[in-house]
Amino acid sequence: MNATRSFCVCSIFVAAIVGDPSPVLAQAGLMPPAVTEQASATTVESSPVVPSFSQLFTTTVGDLRRLPSRDSATWLTVGAAAALIAHSGDAQVSATLSGSSARRTATFEQGSMVGAMPFQVGGALATYTVGRLTRSPRTARVGADLFRAQVLSQVVTQAIKLSARRTRPDGSALSFPSGHTSATFASATVLQRHFGWKAGIPAYAVATFVATSRIEERRHFLSDVAFGAVLGIVAGRTVTVGRGDARFAVAPVATSGGGGIAFTWVGRR
Repeated sequence: MNATRSFCVCSIFVAAIVGDPSPVLAQAGLMPPAVTEQASATTVESSPVVPSFSQLFTTTVGDLRRLPSRDSATWLTVGAAAALIAHSGDAQVSATLSGSSARRTATFEQGSMVGAMPFQVGGALATYTVGRLTRSPRTARVGADLFRAQVLSQVVTQAIKLSARRTRPDGSALSFPSGHTSATFASATVLQRHFGWKAGIPAYAVATFVATSRIEERRHFLSDVAFGAVLGIVAGRTVTVGRGDARFAVAPVATSGGGGIAFTWVGRR
């Protein structure tokens, strides 16, 4: 019953993004009531050379406006399908990954720290601060985008958590989706969008490690981290529209036999 509610909430959220999302987001507290459909379709504002500290927070509303898009809808649909498929293996995967306390401590104890908000937000603010102090616009923009991706991913993740209220494998509350996973995949996506796959591959590897650690420590099910990963990707892509040198465009695709990820070379800016 608990899992069913999680996927109902997930389906409603995806449907809201696919359709007219403004009323749903406003009702959930994710968008001011004054935001209209026209505002949701507003083009990306040009970013300042060096974002001010206050703009790290004021841009959140704009990020929420840009969240409903065809790109987001595609990724979220794939994420919902992946979570639904993963649900059938939740118990088995949890049992396989969860071993002795000693094994957990030795292998995955760092995952909780790396995926936690103090680490992710602290790293983002540190990057932004270094950029400001060294007068490096690119470094400041990366730090700003990392911070914005964290805010956006966690606003959406926590809203879904409070609606779904799924019980964790360890018996505590608010399992679906995984906040640690959405946070690390949001950061990985920002780094990939700015620096390409040379930075993206190791960043996604770290994010996958964090997601695995959450299952292994019995804090989340496989379906929790599957949807959390997609939420992070969507948040990262939303805040980095137009960022970085274009190398490969990445998008989920449907095929007759299932689905996959398409990599399209789009040149450099």
